[in-house]
Amino acid sequence: MLILNKNDIIQHVDLSNNLIPIIEEAFISLSRGSVMMPPIMRIDIEKYHGESDVKAAYVEGLDSFAIKIASGFFDNPKLGLPSSNGLMVLLDSKTGVIKSVLLDEGYLTDTRTAIAGAIATKYLSNQNANSVGIIGAGIQAKLQLQAIMLVRKINKIIVWARDQTKANQFIKSFKDLDLDLNIASSCKELASLSEIIVTTTPSKKPLLEFDWIKKGTHITAMGSDAEQKNELDPHMLKHCDQYVPDNQLQTSALGELHHAIKQNIIPSKEKFNELGDIIKDPSLGRKNKEDITICDLTGTGVQDTAIARFAYNLCKTNNLGINI
Repeated sequence: MLILNKNDIIQHVDLSNNLIPIIEEAFISLSRGSVMMPPIMRIDIEKYHGESDVKAAYVEGLDSFAIKIASGFFDNPKLGLPSSNGLMVLLDSKTGVIKSVLLDEGYLTDTRTAIAGAIATKYLSNQNANSVGIIGAGIQAKLQLQAIMLVRKINKIIVWARDQTKANQFIKSFKDLDLDLNIASSCKELASLSEIIVTTTPSKKPLLEFDWIKKGTHITAMGSDAEQKNELDPHMLKHCDQYVPDNQLQTSALGELHHAIKQNIIPSKEKFNELGDIIKDPSLGRKNKEDITICDLTGTGVQDTAIARFAYNLCKTNNLGINI
């Protein structure tokens, strides 16, 4: 069994174009139905504004699969701690023997989540879109922006956060780049200035309304990964031109789609093309420059298996980690 710590992993796994085809293939496998992926197990620690999830997936034909524990404790920054943490365990598909424990402290989860946002932008936004609005100012807000810049030439960034200090820190972290950096006074103002919008918060109340969105805008909603979380007005899913879930079974239970179904805005039996379907056949996505598109990312176990296998193979090839 190979024990890998965060320092081992970050030497060879970073937020780069190399990861895009790895995660794309994971989504394609999911849409093909060649993945065994159980429902997410989650425990909420409301007293400390935290949660822990267990996700897993086996892709038919692969020699290993991952089980992941990930935590999000959203008051941690006040304590000088990162909001996300966790680890992944890689097991042999034939025997169930543990091949590796990846003590990544949430790094791989953060990275694969950001890459999923880049993939959504790659397939659903207009190719010439160059302004991005980021709602939220935490670690995932920064990573989502960095990932989008892998697939689009961005020159204008707008951020909104409830905490003005965090918004200022967010802008400061990108000041060395040749970008037009702005802090919006509201989500409505942000929407009026953005061609791509990413929501990255644990909000329990909608932050965006459909009437605020410009024609041609793409929205990636990645904060709603639990039943109580909700960043988009549920009517947006009905009125947009293209709604795309990462996995409809999950988004109907946990994502933005969950709220639209619960409020009888969208029928529970309505079927949508998933992100993997659109990666396989991009013609299923955006139809024209005026379309308003929404991608609902709840985070899938198949992404974890994909990135855990990728990290393990690279670290093993480079003789990193401790064998026990």
